[in-house]
Amino acid sequence: MTATAIIGDIFTLVDDPAVVGAQDAHRYIPNGILLVEDGHIAAVGKRNELEPNLSEGTKLIDHTGALITPGFIDTHIHFPQIDMIASYGEQLLDWLENYTFPAEAQYADEAHAADAAQFFIRELLRNGTTSALVYGSVHAGAVDALFEEAHKHNMRLVAGKSLMDRNVPYDVRDTAESGDADSRWLADKWHGKGRLGYAVTPRFAPACSDEQLTRAGQMLQDYDGLLMHTHLSENTAEIDWVKELYPDASGYLDAYARFGLLTDRCVFAHCVHLSGEEFQRMGEAGAAIAYCPTSNLFLGSGLFHLKEAEKYGITVGMGTDVGAGTSFSMLQTLNEAYKIGQLRGNKLNPFKSFYLATLGGAKALHMADKVGSLEVGKEADFLVYNMAATPLLARRLKHCKTIEETLFVLSILGDDRCIAETWIAGNGHYKKG
Repeated sequence: MTATAIIGDIFTLVDDPAVVGAQDAHRYIPNGILLVEDGHIAAVGKRNELEPNLSEGTKLIDHTGALITPGFIDTHIHFPQIDMIASYGEQLLDWLENYTFPAEAQYADEAHAADAAQFFIRELLRNGTTSALVYGSVHAGAVDALFEEAHKHNMRLVAGKSLMDRNVPYDVRDTAESGDADSRWLADKWHGKGRLGYAVTPRFAPACSDEQLTRAGQMLQDYDGLLMHTHLSENTAEIDWVKELYPDASGYLDAYARFGLLTDRCVFAHCVHLSGEEFQRMGEAGAAIAYCPTSNLFLGSGLFHLKEAEKYGITVGMGTDVGAGTSFSMLQTLNEAYKIGQLRGNKLNPFKSFYLATLGGAKALHMADKVGSLEVGKEADFLVYNMAATPLLARRLKHCKTIEETLFVLSILGDDRCIAETWIAGNGHYKKG
């Protein structure tokens, strides 16, 4: 296979800035080359050192002056909520009842689901998201359509059928038996096919019976490499509801743990109102958190305590949480995360921001050995940025003196317009215009 050398300013995180320090956590190569062979990164280095030694026939793509980073990894996003994004005026529980569940009910229609799957994957790629952990609807056919579309693009994507057999409308309700059977059918068909993976996906504890959560815990044990993906401590009214439903549990996290759903394969979205004891239990178990700043603000849920998660050594990735989140753009999501940090009294360093959106997300999803950074041997999922996507951005970037400042400006002023190209496993799958 012909090698491809992409020329540009290459930036990647190789570790967590909160652990090793910002300078040791990143690599920046102005006027560098990213050499791609057979879908993987074959070399990364300075152009003047690599270019003279390129093999004959290597294809050169010159993006001089453009920034090249790893693709974004979205650790929490809902496939069946694209038609009710930006729904007005409610907090979590009423928002689910009035907007979300009616929208998700439409995914029983296979044609609707297939059309939505195509749109959803296109939007991910257009916004520079190359991997994601995706909530499906309760309908197995809709999740099947999502996997089918992701497989066409060879995406490293993990998804699951939502499990919910109580306290939800009947048109989005399954049973413990049918939910388990559908989940196993999807996992047998798609888990490990190409670059796809399956996640056992309980909606949240109030929507799942004890039997359903028991079956979810069993399925997590029965398959190698599955993830578990659910919601935790997003909203105070939700937490009060869990206390009523699980009076013997020590807290919301314990309601999952008693069913075997607190392991190093578990990814919990939100975690806005965790106690110190719950943070500690998560850290000891090796579970991960999907930080969803945009939706936490939009639904008025609260301000995630990133520093507390770091204190307990918890792996954290960034999630857009569409459709309570209001954009597929990870850059816009980082914008909101910075503001939450300011309100928390802990400003978010841009190296840490991009870590959460790339390598941190890869670690949360157990795929950091394959994606999340631009290192030799990893799969070539990467982005090329348009550094003049808007007049204001172009003007502001001219005044940036460091890569740290450049990244910060991109995370505050940037959005989907900044993504010029999205590459998946060494092949271009989106090009602006």
